[in-house]
Amino acid sequence: MMPARLISVCLLGLWGVMLAGCSGSGQEELQQWMTEQRNQTRPKIPPISEPKQFTPQAYTQEGVADPFSNQKLTQALKRDSTQATANAALITPELARRKEALEAFPLDAISMVGSLVKTGQPVALVKVDNLLYQVRTGNYLGQNYGRITKVSETEVALREIVQDAAGEWIERTATLQLQEGSK
Repeated sequence: MMPARLISVCLLGLWGVMLAGCSGSGQEELQQWMTEQRNQTRPKIPPISEPKQFTPQAYTQEGVADPFSNQKLTQALKRDSTQATANAALITPELARRKEALEAFPLDAISMVGSLVKTGQPVALVKVDNLLYQVRTGNYLGQNYGRITKVSETEVALREIVQDAAGEWIERTATLQLQEGSK
């Protein structure tokens, strides 16, 4: 029984020596290498350029019109009145006529579902709230005074009158495309 005990003690001692050999020495070399690399590496930052020299400009008022003069005010009022006249000429006929039934619906609620030719004139079939309507060139659609300018097999072209960001009335074009397979 003695030799078996001797072998186990020797194996235990050998195992302890192997464990002692695996500790610490690799860490110290790694830490030293990291410190050397950190000390050798320097960031390369380009120097900041010198600020440009500011040279103030002399303020000269000669030859400049007074912004509060009557002449400037008169010119601005004339320009505004001509724009207002142009805007009124664009929207006035639309306000004076009787509205059509399809002008009560927004354009995105109206869909084109077909077209046909009736007495030689192209007619588009539009659908609103599960009802079909026949429209042709000259009829009105949508809430932006949209007048139909052209009817083709695949689309209805409109001229709308809307207000831009400045409140001016302008014309823009819109189209209704044929909706394939709509229910």
